[in-house]
Amino acid sequence: MDLKPQEISALIKERIKHYEDKIEADDIGRVITVGDGIALAQGLEKAMASELVEFEDGTMGMILNLEEESVGIVILGGDENIKEGQSVKRTKQIAEVRVGDEMLGRVVNALGDPIDGKGPISSDRYRPIERVAPGVMTRKSVHQPLMTGLKVVDSMIPIGKGQRELIIGDRQTGKTAIAIDTIINQKGKDVLCIYVAIGQKASTVAQLVEKLRQNGAMEYTTVVVATASEQAPMLYIAPYAGCAIAEEWMEQGKDVLIVYDDLSKHAVAYRAMSLLLRRPPGREAFPGDVFYLHSRLLERACKLNDELGGGSITALPIVETQAGDISAYIPTNVISITDGQLFLQTELFNAGVRPAVDSGLSVSRVGSAAQTKAMKSVSRALKLELAQYAELLSFTQFGSDLDPITQKSIDHGARLQAMLVQPQYAPLPMSLQVASLYAVENGFLDKVEVEQVAEFERALHREMGERHADLLAAIDDRGILDDDMVEELRDAIGEVLDNYLIANGVR
Repeated sequence: MDLKPQEISALIKERIKHYEDKIEADDIGRVITVGDGIALAQGLEKAMASELVEFEDGTMGMILNLEEESVGIVILGGDENIKEGQSVKRTKQIAEVRVGDEMLGRVVNALGDPIDGKGPISSDRYRPIERVAPGVMTRKSVHQPLMTGLKVVDSMIPIGKGQRELIIGDRQTGKTAIAIDTIINQKGKDVLCIYVAIGQKASTVAQLVEKLRQNGAMEYTTVVVATASEQAPMLYIAPYAGCAIAEEWMEQGKDVLIVYDDLSKHAVAYRAMSLLLRRPPGREAFPGDVFYLHSRLLERACKLNDELGGGSITALPIVETQAGDISAYIPTNVISITDGQLFLQTELFNAGVRPAVDSGLSVSRVGSAAQTKAMKSVSRALKLELAQYAELLSFTQFGSDLDPITQKSIDHGARLQAMLVQPQYAPLPMSLQVASLYAVENGFLDKVEVEQVAEFERALHREMGERHADLLAAIDDRGILDDDMVEELRDAIGEVLDNYLIANGVR
């Protein structure tokens, strides 16, 4: 059948008139270059920052760079099957993660998929991993304590719900140990916990999860993992994914504790991606927006006001220093974003003072507003006494004779430091901390040898638990030490001291 040109033209026009535009031309692009986990693509003019895209082989990627001629995509997985010239399709979906109570007790990757071998997670709720932090008027000042169970922290560098407290120090000084003890201490306190492991070995994370399980902490904890063997993009999104999971609970009026371990590796992963995306390097080869990387993450931790349910996110970011240099780029960045820092010293750690918290360089800018009156009453002079002890100790190295007052200050400081030593995975309730600190601050330990302080403390806790459980419960519930409580506490400590001195032949 012969068709005239006019008929063909009319037929095409009719088809075009009824054509349904399902896929727009700028929804599919072409890969220009690919390598090192980064792909550049053309033709995605309407793409959004942090949007997920899909390559021909089904691999997902996330858009980070929006340039005039192309977009820079970080590949969430292997790039072996992605070739130049292949198509890449927009999903019109911002990167998001699964959230909900079903996440409790689970170990998930940076995309919220389970990796603990316990089957799929039933939750069908998702949240974008990136979100603008709550505004000033939606927040409330920090006024509730978040107890770590560590005497040195709860007494001198207290943390409140909604605070951001940096844990900083060299490698192998016990930074993760403080975070894990804090998680274990939240048992029975209605605080949900999230631990984000960034760039750690899978075996290390497995041991940590097992330790949480042994202490009954996995029931209220979610572990988000991006191991050292994963691509940099997974390490980059892991803390944001953990924060999105936390925000779901915070907006339900719950209290959440989140640990980022650690942001040094997070910054290094971001630097690797940025340099491959050809972003200009600045100080220490980090791109200029690395401050914004951590500030937009940590600003999401806050205490919401009562109109919004009063929920909170307390953040414990961890940063590793090199040879104690807190003036390096990433440490100074994160120090300026947070509400204080716990500084861990290698010298203290090696001397057996653990947790190795340097009380002079550590500070909490808001936590004291949330500290209980009972804890305040026994810890008021601790920092000053420890500072005096450290200063006077340097004089003893000259071998000079010391006057009785100086010697007494040194002896008291030594017993105080010994009392603040605490084994790992053994956080204490506030009442037992108060009892220990009251004993050392009021001279009960003057006749106890420094090496025997830990043994005396164990005896004191045992006696208090067996015979004065009501007093401990009252201190924990009311958070105060009234005159009657103080009298009962003095009698209990005095009784334990008498028994100890008799047993050791001092009397």
